[in-house]
Amino acid sequence: MDRMFRVLGFWTLVIGLMALAGEMVPMAMLFFAQTAIFVLLGYLKLSERTYILLFWGYMILSFTGFTYWSFFKMSV
Repeated sequence: MDRMFRVLGFWTLVIGLMALAGEMVPMAMLFFAQTAIFVLLGYLKLSERTYILLFWGYMILSFTGFTYWSFFKMSV
């Protein structure tokens, strides 16, 4: 399970680099921060249950944030 967090770190790095190439700097910085967190968590050697709980927490936080931003902050 720790390797999957490193894989998540790789893909967030790729998305961050593509956002940086597309001149979307705030999005790129957000994904670079996620990359650092995922890679750091990938090397902590936590239990599988902890990794699953961390992933669920990440998903709830990201989906809540995305829904809030798209509903209240984006203009139509």
